[in-house]
Amino acid sequence: MDSAPTEIAAVRPFHVTNRLVLSIAVPMMLAYASTPLLGIVDTTVVGQFGSAALLGGLAAGAAIFDVVFNTFNFLRAGTTGLTAQAFGRGDPGGEQAAFWHAISIAVVAGILLILLAPLVAFVGGWFMNAGVAVTAAMTLYIRIRMLSAPMALINYSVLGYVLGRGQAGLGLFLQILLNGTNMVLCILLGLKLGWGVAGIAWATVCGETCAAVVGVSIVLIRFRRLPPLPRHRLFDRNAFLRMLTLNRDIMIRSFSLLGAFALFTRQSAQLGTDVLAANAVLMNFFLIGSFFLDGFATAAEQLTGRAIGSRYEPAFRRAVSLTMLWGFALAGVVTAFFLIFGDSLINLISTGADVRLDAKAFLPWGAFTAVTGVLAFQMDGVFIGATWSRDMRNMMLLSFAIYIASLVPLSRLFGNTGVWIALHVFLVVRGLSLLAVLPARKRAIFGN
Repeated sequence: MDSAPTEIAAVRPFHVTNRLVLSIAVPMMLAYASTPLLGIVDTTVVGQFGSAALLGGLAAGAAIFDVVFNTFNFLRAGTTGLTAQAFGRGDPGGEQAAFWHAISIAVVAGILLILLAPLVAFVGGWFMNAGVAVTAAMTLYIRIRMLSAPMALINYSVLGYVLGRGQAGLGLFLQILLNGTNMVLCILLGLKLGWGVAGIAWATVCGETCAAVVGVSIVLIRFRRLPPLPRHRLFDRNAFLRMLTLNRDIMIRSFSLLGAFALFTRQSAQLGTDVLAANAVLMNFFLIGSFFLDGFATAAEQLTGRAIGSRYEPAFRRAVSLTMLWGFALAGVVTAFFLIFGDSLINLISTGADVRLDAKAFLPWGAFTAVTGVLAFQMDGVFIGATWSRDMRNMMLLSFAIYIASLVPLSRLFGNTGVWIALHVFLVVRGLSLLAVLPARKRAIFGN
């Protein structure tokens, strides 16, 4: 959607401070950082069985789920924006409606994913084209883990709701509960009981279920203290369609982003196995940086959404400027860290001499992705919070088109340097294109 609700609302002033920004950003940095830690635990547990096929099956299955579940991450983002706006205008009924609309989508989509598990496993096996043992392990993992789909999508909705209200501490607790339960059961079921890949999959099902039960219970306890939600608001067709439209646009944006990274990997592969491996190592630096930068993007979502709901332009303006300032400061720190310690990290990640050599040669290109990408992260947060999803979708498609147009010729002219230049162009265009649209969108809402 491209605007906040049209009903006349009183201005509800509130102050955006550095402390308020950090109170949202820091807990979410810690929450997002727990996700790669879980992946390390999963890999370590399977690695104890000494089977390359099991490791390959786990990696392939996890990659399939990254695509499937990232497709539905719009539930988190869309719910955050709508809840933040309802919170800003002092509309607890709007908050409840946004939550229940998201939950209904999560349950229906989750059940459909369970029913589609055999098809997902078959397509995943065809796409990966791995050996029989790898495919068997991957299929087992997918069929079990897909049982967690409704709970996983409910967790997206719950997290979106609590972040929309600015309760990042609660969001951190729920993420630690989810990933912590998952890690403990992964070790118990996968290693101690010797269930291997099946144990890891069941650990994920249990972790998602535990977090969903606790999260929904906390939200329902809060709802009991509020006036009952009128049926006409729960079944408001326009509000539900607004969420679907918002989610559709965010999903298109997410697909385009996945497509850009897939093309980066494909073009890297055209330059040789060592270059592909080296770029994969360096992309880990970008992904690690993104976990931290997402904290300030989340702060931007909540605060700009709340400001639009409050109809208070000074809070919107200050939310944009402070999250941008902190984002660039953190990006500078992340880049400096990778420039200083990048060689050691490359040695830790890879053992191949040629891969290490290539990765170190292109280390600055990987390290500076935090700086060139921070504006894109922060602007995404602003536009998600404001629910200006059409602009976000269109600017992503524009950036993707420019990236496609530049990737092949630059890689032909400059080799791997050209591949990295194209990626940086993509990140910069994403941020600048949204920044260029921002003044007009702000004037349409606040009139100045």
